[in-house]
Amino acid sequence: MKRFYKQVSVTPDLGITLDGRPVRTPGRLPLVLPNAALAEAVADEWREQGEEILPHAMRLTGLANAAIERIAPDLESFAAGLAAYAESELLCYRADAPEPLVARQAAVWDPILAWARARYDVGFVLVEGIMHQPQPPAMLARLSEALAARTAFELAALSTIVTISGSLVIALAVLEGALEPEAAFDAGHLDELWQAEQWGEDDFALDQRAAHRTDFLAACTFLGLLRG
Repeated sequence: MKRFYKQVSVTPDLGITLDGRPVRTPGRLPLVLPNAALAEAVADEWREQGEEILPHAMRLTGLANAAIERIAPDLESFAAGLAAYAESELLCYRADAPEPLVARQAAVWDPILAWARARYDVGFVLVEGIMHQPQPPAMLARLSEALAARTAFELAALSTIVTISGSLVIALAVLEGALEPEAAFDAGHLDELWQAEQWGEDDFALDQRAAHRTDFLAACTFLGLLRG
């Protein structure tokens, strides 16, 4: 779509207007943000568009659209679906060899799990290999409760972080400021990064990880803006 507007503004109710006309989600719902910081950041994405509007480059806008259209109408079900990732929590599945990889997983992942144990008063079952092992019901319940208390906008960003990293614990650590975004991304891709160090990687893998990193960091930025 060609750019058709000159002026982007934030309204008093934290909506976005283009030359005075309100921006709506793809489903025609009003695009209204929960705080001024996020509203200004979304407005900046519209301001930064060139001669053509590139929706895929407006990641904050996309997350806001998802929160309003897809998540808010059924908040409880969406939170429950996201909580299901705890049943196969990435940080609990460890390699049994080689020793350098085992050590790196322990060095990076153990502190994140330790934070989660202290924060939520839960335990985790660590597994060597990839065969599924059930996690303690109390842990699943506690992390489900943590997600159920979150807003649609928070869940939109958390969903991106969880699906890219494969870890609900990493997402919650980012949400609560216990883990920096870049460190969180690398923790979620530890095995992939380690393999690349050993054997190298092709351009496709590099491009794919770069795209995932951009989406992941945008979701982290979204959460940061929600905190104000």
